[in-house]
Amino acid sequence: MPCSRIRTALSARVDGEALPPDVAVPALEAHLASCARCRRWEESARRLRQATLPADGGETSGADRLLAHLRAGSGARAEDGREWGGTQAG
Repeated sequence: MPCSRIRTALSARVDGEALPPDVAVPALEAHLASCARCRRWEESARRLRQATLPADGGETSGADRLLAHLRAGSGARAEDGREWGGTQAG
């Protein structure tokens, strides 16, 4: 089974969703046993999922906190004439 199909199944598993119907758990586990890249991908997906969950049962997710931090930082850049993705005018 191709890694792309396994990673789709891993994404579902990490999110607590059902695996795609064409991916059985034994096939997924067999692939992971032989593919270090997919094992690393799954670990990265788990870390990302954990980082974006609300901290301490709060309502603000890690993703929301990151976006707020980035927005606060973008204000300082706008003051000197630069903006994200653009160039300085003049």
